Amino acid sequence: MAKTEKPADDEASLAHVEKHLELLEDRLDNIDSMVTAVAERVMSQLITVIVTCPRCGKDIEISIVGSPKPGR
Repeated sequence: MAKTEKPADDEASLAHVEKHLELLEDRLDNIDSMVTAVAERVMSQLITVIVTCPRCGKDIEISIVGSPKPGR
């Protein structure tokens, strides 16, 4: 026998999906805020990576200097 869905069940399912989408959007906003804060903190500091060449054994130093975003 085929089940017939009631309009109330459809509305409840739609409301459930909408609630989950809102929660997902909030989580993505929070993740975006955290990633932005970390990126801003990292970009305001000097980052140095020292790598040893596998062929010649010399150290290679790579430095990255970030600049903070200009204020308004």
